[in-house]
Amino acid sequence: MTSIDPQLPLFLGLMSGTSADGIDAALVQFPAEGGCRFVHGHTCDWPARTREALVALGQGAEPASLDALGQLDAEVGIAFAAAANGLLERAGISRAQVRAIGSHGQTIRHRPTALPAFTWQIGDAHRIAELTGITTVADFRRRDVAAGGHGAPLMPAFHLAMLGNSGEDRAVLNLGGIANLSLLARDGSLRGFDTGPANALLDGWCQRHLGAAFDADGAFAATGRVDEALLARLLDDAWFALPPPKSTGREQFHLDWVDARIGDAPLAPADVQATLAELTAATVTDALRAHLPGARRLLVCGGGVRNPHLLRRIAARLPGVEVVSSAAHGLDPDYMEAMGFAWLAREALAGRPGNLPSVSGARGPRILGAIHPA
Repeated sequence: MTSIDPQLPLFLGLMSGTSADGIDAALVQFPAEGGCRFVHGHTCDWPARTREALVALGQGAEPASLDALGQLDAEVGIAFAAAANGLLERAGISRAQVRAIGSHGQTIRHRPTALPAFTWQIGDAHRIAELTGITTVADFRRRDVAAGGHGAPLMPAFHLAMLGNSGEDRAVLNLGGIANLSLLARDGSLRGFDTGPANALLDGWCQRHLGAAFDADGAFAATGRVDEALLARLLDDAWFALPPPKSTGREQFHLDWVDARIGDAPLAPADVQATLAELTAATVTDALRAHLPGARRLLVCGGGVRNPHLLRRIAARLPGVEVVSSAAHGLDPDYMEAMGFAWLAREALAGRPGNLPSVSGARGPRILGAIHPA
């Protein structure tokens, strides 16, 4: 735990991503000179039944009923509140010391190209405010979508605030369920977008064939060989050719999508895992070379930073580019997104925009998030 500056307010961020592999809770402060001071973090596992329901909904399954969906929304909010309270207990911090919670919620639908476009995150923020006694800011994505944007990715604005103006072209890669890039140009300009699947497919395939929630250290993929024919069929999906701004999720990339491209090919499960890892590496590196070819540093965060096989494959495709954890620049890779939503809560309370039109495609800057007072 990092020492606390008593002169600075504390903010708490809550995040559960596409993989729905747990709730990340991060307690942070924002020094006046800039940057983000990580105070403490904690990750809570989802109950197995809840995670199963969230993953199914994220992949396009219909809820059993409106009652069931309403109850799940409440359950997710209660779980997020428990994660926040658990973090405060572990850190020995009083709730009165926390200015606000920023809660992402759990995405169950993301349809930025529908007519009308929409995105939907559940996790009742009223419950979080009630059960923690802390002002809670939530529902960050829908205002950007209402303004014509994709509502995603939202982290590039945080990355720019924390890591911009470095005098070099650099990129931040978040390897969550979906991979996304923040492109921080030396002139201060920024773009960011999703590049395609990452842990969502790797974890799903590993669960199916090994019964494990994830591929520890990328060991399963490392035992296989990339099937170039399958890789070509995966890369042939029209989504990869779309220009930014763009975003995606489980509704686009799921195991049924993989199965359809495998077809009747007699492939060993490890070879498919290796090919899925290569798909992530290829789509990330192709996007970086196409949109910020001068980048010489790639800072990696998210769960994929713990997959050395995947990082090796990315580095092999980027000769001359330093591929390192965001920890090398003072930002904990495991809690980057949770810290980002704490920052978005701060921006909302200050009345400052949290989106970047150059990233999302929105018509202009917008204050993101609905405020639920303590």
